Amino acid sequence: MVQCEMCGAETDSPTTVKIEGAEIDVCDDCAEFGTEVRQPASESTSSKYSTGSSDGGASGSSDGASGSGGTSDGSTSRTPDMFDDMEEVAQDYDERIRNAREASGLSQEELAKELNEKASLIRKLERGSMLPSDSVQGKLERRLDIALTEGGVEDADWEGGSASGEYTLGDVVQRKDS
Repeated sequence: MVQCEMCGAETDSPTTVKIEGAEIDVCDDCAEFGTEVRQPASESTSSKYSTGSSDGGASGSSDGASGSGGTSDGSTSRTPDMFDDMEEVAQDYDERIRNAREASGLSQEELAKELNEKASLIRKLERGSMLPSDSVQGKLERRLDIALTEGGVEDADWEGGSASGEYTLGDVVQRKDS
């Protein structure tokens, strides 16, 4: 049995439909919300852009990646993107900056002068109304000996409604007609 990608219901014969540009496998009840996608009988014809499901072929990918970093053994692993290597700024960055500045015995103006930045920037950062740019973040981390980043996104905190542990579109979106 396959799970409907929209509502999460178990179905024996999923239908592939296109809903707002995304092709998903849904149950018969959810199929009415999209346009049914007809799968080609054979994949002997090749085009620059793939409109059906891809089996890891070299002609193109539907996620917009340029093919670098993909695998050629037919596996279905996700192509890494630039956001995988990025660290996120901690949610309490404003408190970390303020506490470290106060522990160093510096005023906002003194810290700004040492960093060659404006005092208003330090005020905005400590208020939490502005995220630090990469260069300012580096200066603050070096001068105050603090870390302003967290070690990645914690997806485990979010729980979907599916018993199998997989998320469906129905776990995330709300239908307008209900």
